[in-house]
Amino acid sequence: MKWKKFRIKTLAEAEDIVISTLYDIGLEGAQIEDKVPLTAAEKEQMFVDILPEMQEDDGIAYLSFFVEEQEDGSLILDGESTDAARILEKVKKELDALRIFMDIGDGTVTVDETEDIDWINNWKQYFHQFYIDEVLVIPSWEEVKEEDRGKMILHIDPGTAFGTGMHETTQLCIRQLKKYVTPETRLLDVGTGSGILAILSLMFGAQEAVGTDLDPCAAEASRENMEANHIAGDKFRVLIGNIITDKEVQEQVGYECYDIVTANILADVLVPLTPVIYRQLKSGGIYITSGIIDDKEAAVTEAVRAAGFEIEEVTYQGEWVSVTARKA
Repeated sequence: MKWKKFRIKTLAEAEDIVISTLYDIGLEGAQIEDKVPLTAAEKEQMFVDILPEMQEDDGIAYLSFFVEEQEDGSLILDGESTDAARILEKVKKELDALRIFMDIGDGTVTVDETEDIDWINNWKQYFHQFYIDEVLVIPSWEEVKEEDRGKMILHIDPGTAFGTGMHETTQLCIRQLKKYVTPETRLLDVGTGSGILAILSLMFGAQEAVGTDLDPCAAEASRENMEANHIAGDKFRVLIGNIITDKEVQEQVGYECYDIVTANILADVLVPLTPVIYRQLKSGGIYITSGIIDDKEAAVTEAVRAAGFEIEEVTYQGEWVSVTARKA
């Protein structure tokens, strides 16, 4: 499959208006390249754990739009057959009109042809093997080095459900799991994603684990990662659904039968989730939460206490917080 790529050099502060303007002529799905640091709110909402190293912001942005090329060489834009020259003419006309009202910077447009854009796998260039304390995390496309053989190794591929262990919140949860997992542990992992926390708990010695997630992709991603780490199928099962609001999911998960519950989710989800989790935990059970940007710490600790938990520990890494509590 071939694509025409229209790449515009502009200013980061003009990104939104340029994208909106070109959307009106049929160009959609802009790929944005800039060096603007993520805000705290963006980090919380994106919960991204695979990012390239960021350089110092220079105010420049590149916006790329892709239009599929047909077998006869024509392009389809907004439902109509056209060609690169006419699209380029429209883009330049819109950019020139914008210049009257605002500074869009350089505003130059380049047109290139590209083939077989692998949207799913392009991120792999940013994910390489790394350590979380003594655990080596390695993706399937990399080899274990000779000197690392014999160490605890987690083979993980996020698939379309994110979760590689690179994010600070995941690492905070893993360190807490190491403290509390025993050979008798039954674990519930809410928002399991790629299954990393549940799988590691089993590698640390837990008896069995259950995961829940809203995304159906989580079930397949978790299954593949179980197989990659030689986890028996009866050790870990994934349920798809909303444990906060769905009574059937709550019943499938089970009440007062877990020694540990992990929830590496956004703070705004942890608040309504916490009283639900209280009913799933055994008396004396441990509740490990993360996904909490630092300015949301108080909201989560208040919710945890209000649900009847006693806070055991609050740990930090970067801008992120983990709250560990015990059911009284």
